[in-house]
Amino acid sequence: MCTEPPRDERRRDPPSRRAPPHFAPRARPTTAHHARARRHRFARLEVRARVRLARPVAAARARSVARRPYPLATRRRARSTADSPRARFSPRRSTPRASHARATRVGRARVVAEASRTIDFIKYQGLGNDFILIDNRDSATVKMSSEAAAKMCDRNFGIGGDGVIFAMPPNDASEDYSMRMFNSDGSEPEMCGNGIRCLARFVSDLDAMPPKKYKVGTLAGLIQPEMRADGQVAVDMGMPIFEPSEVPTTLAATQDGKVVRAEMDVDGEKWLVNAVSMGNPHCITFGRAGGEADGPGLKLDEFPLSVVGPKFESHPCFPARTNTEFTQVVNRNYVKMHVWERGAGATLACGTGACATVVAGVLEGRVDRRCTVELPGGPLEIEWRESDGRIIMTGPAEPVFAGKYFL
Repeated sequence: MCTEPPRDERRRDPPSRRAPPHFAPRARPTTAHHARARRHRFARLEVRARVRLARPVAAARARSVARRPYPLATRRRARSTADSPRARFSPRRSTPRASHARATRVGRARVVAEASRTIDFIKYQGLGNDFILIDNRDSATVKMSSEAAAKMCDRNFGIGGDGVIFAMPPNDASEDYSMRMFNSDGSEPEMCGNGIRCLARFVSDLDAMPPKKYKVGTLAGLIQPEMRADGQVAVDMGMPIFEPSEVPTTLAATQDGKVVRAEMDVDGEKWLVNAVSMGNPHCITFGRAGGEADGPGLKLDEFPLSVVGPKFESHPCFPARTNTEFTQVVNRNYVKMHVWERGAGATLACGTGACATVVAGVLEGRVDRRCTVELPGGPLEIEWRESDGRIIMTGPAEPVFAGKYFL
């Protein structure tokens, strides 16, 4: 049986390890002690974190206050208050989490507000000439201003397009609907050949109608596009206008009341031009006088359209500005044409320009009345009927995408 040795005989620590007699022996740590230590350690960490978060916020607020037009003493007082510990940890001041939550709420409210000001659209293109189509048949007033339309056409900050076209209610009983349009610069043209093909396809798709002919009122008069079963759109563009005052142009008539091969000075060079209106003004040229116009013709692959085009558009001989077609004749049934459009610049296609080109080619004796016009975006079939003098333009119109636009 093991018994505890007497107290005097118990092993004692050596003198070097004994506590001084005036110190009480250290108590053994308990579970509660460990818990308190952890709480204190976490509290210190939390304070440090709050300091790290509060310092940038306080400094930003101090800078903001310093930029205000207050007296210098007020600014110094604002800085000292913002940098003080009380300011950093005051419950009345916003924490980063609260600021983020408030910004999120404001952002959501702004999105909801903007969502209430949207407009539905479908984008169409005809040989690369692209337009934003809007159904405006429920109101006689267009749903946006010309400035908003120009912004919508911006290819970096908007949808991107050569123009915005509105399907409007008919003006009278003779029309199915009417058309309004804004160019990409915000100007309003009388009519657009490629645009009216896209408009006919747009209304046909919305109404889910079988192929039929429409009567569309425009600022240039009544235009009749016809949807065909193969997806092509044939448009009766009406009769060309030759009277110089109605084009309008200040060039004098040179052939039976028409402006044909008239000489026009452009930046010191003499060009031979034709002036034709298809409801909007067109200046058609096959080259310079004594040069391409009387020789091999223009070489469009080498032609500086962006340099020469603007000079024609704003030429004083065309007081309302003009669309300009630079044409290269391949044969009597096939021509190539590059266009500089009034209010849009260089585009891949122009329907009224193709019609005016064939008319000018016939008047100069260069092409036949039925001719294919090759544009950068593709070909258009043009026929200037001899029986009634009306022009029929046939080409494609295709949807690209649809969506909602924030006004």
